[in-house]
Amino acid sequence: MDADKIRDAGGPAFPGLMDPGITLRDYFAAAALTGLQIWDAVINGKNTGLDTQSMAEISYSVADAMLAERIK
Repeated sequence: MDADKIRDAGGPAFPGLMDPGITLRDYFAAAALTGLQIWDAVINGKNTGLDTQSMAEISYSVADAMLAERIK
């Protein structure tokens, strides 16, 4: 991934490693996905039927909102 794309995605999640690995956006999306799955399964007490594509889109939408809030 080139430097501009990494910077646009919030930078590396774990800087200092030789390989930049995942971006902060990816890290935020993974956390959001975990929360979404718990909310869906435990708090709702059921599976609402969200498919994996929808869950991914929601997770990255949350990650984008978190990045936007972070730079305010």
